[in-house]
Amino acid sequence: MKLTAGHLTYCTNIHAGENWADHFNALKLSFPEIKKQLSPDAPMGIGLRLSNIASIEILQGDNLLQFKQWLQLNEGYVFTMNGFPYGGFHNVIVKDQVHAPDWTTTDRLDYTIRLFKILAYLLPEGMEGGISTSPLSYKHWFSNEQALEAAKLEATRNILRVAAELHIIKQQTGITLHLDIEPEPDGVLETGREFIQWFEEILLPQGVTLFQEEFKIPATEAQDIIKEHVNLCYDVCHFAIGYEPHEIIINELAQKGIKVGKIQISAALKAAFDTSSENRQLILSEFKKFNEPTYLHQVIARLADGKLLRYPDLPEALKATDDAKEWRAHFHVPVFLESFGLLQSTQADIIKVLSIQAQNPFTNHLEVETYTWGVLPDALKIPLTQSIIRELEWVKHELTN
Repeated sequence: MKLTAGHLTYCTNIHAGENWADHFNALKLSFPEIKKQLSPDAPMGIGLRLSNIASIEILQGDNLLQFKQWLQLNEGYVFTMNGFPYGGFHNVIVKDQVHAPDWTTTDRLDYTIRLFKILAYLLPEGMEGGISTSPLSYKHWFSNEQALEAAKLEATRNILRVAAELHIIKQQTGITLHLDIEPEPDGVLETGREFIQWFEEILLPQGVTLFQEEFKIPATEAQDIIKEHVNLCYDVCHFAIGYEPHEIIINELAQKGIKVGKIQISAALKAAFDTSSENRQLILSEFKKFNEPTYLHQVIARLADGKLLRYPDLPEALKATDDAKEWRAHFHVPVFLESFGLLQSTQADIIKVLSIQAQNPFTNHLEVETYTWGVLPDALKIPLTQSIIRELEWVKHELTN
């Protein structure tokens, strides 16, 4: 739905199913009711997630035309897509494979360009479109710093191929599209600081040289093209897990002319420990309830001196003996809930980011991304459509009050 603060929607990676028929059926069953309750008198946007298989199938026959006609009939529109999970995302063990294939591969490149061609066809006239994606690769796949740096350079080359394709699309059609890189714990780009450093020290120098040669343009124009088509996806959950200062990062991005393509509105788990061993054990017991085998649940512990300890998944953290003052864990919990007994959510981080956005919008795309309903503890599960409605109503209230 269109608000003063931007286009607000939810990501359809909330739905199980990996082929186009499954994706489309899930939308047919849920979207009309969601729109009826949230935006009965105006069109409503959808944050579309297509797996690789679905992205191929939607281009077969007249599937894409049928979907566009269905959107028009139901007053829906697609302005953002999630191109991070390439393969299975529900009912399989995902873990670190959510990054596979990574940006060093032509599979990831081809998939992403395919998604952009789909988005360009679906995008309403006069609107820009964005696709969020993996932060290059998964850090723990590389055995040493040399291998990691080589992967970073190769991934950047492929991302620049996407940027070149988006520049050509704009020249031919006038449509502005952007690839939104999504930092997350243990990604090659893990934090806002790492993203900015990569953008300035690798992406821009490599891209300016490439685009000057390919498009016969001056360096300043090449830099502008890269900044237009490669943006940041600001996933609030991921930034909150790393204890990142939202206002400082957002201001620095603006000062450097680096755009935020999308805010993914999401919440992590957190808990503060006191000095008693009993308190610690009770909190760890609560975290164990969220220890499920499908997704990675990275934990970042903050020590008394402010230093951070990083654990690649919740089981490793639960076995650790750190003397942390606080834990934050990657688990996209419902954004409208502030606490879960002894555990809390990072909802305050969402409120902070939405307050900045409401006062001085730094993007036009807002997407709620809570995809873990199927693996939440039973006490937190409610019907999926009602969950989506409740989340969007909460966000809308925060943005308009």
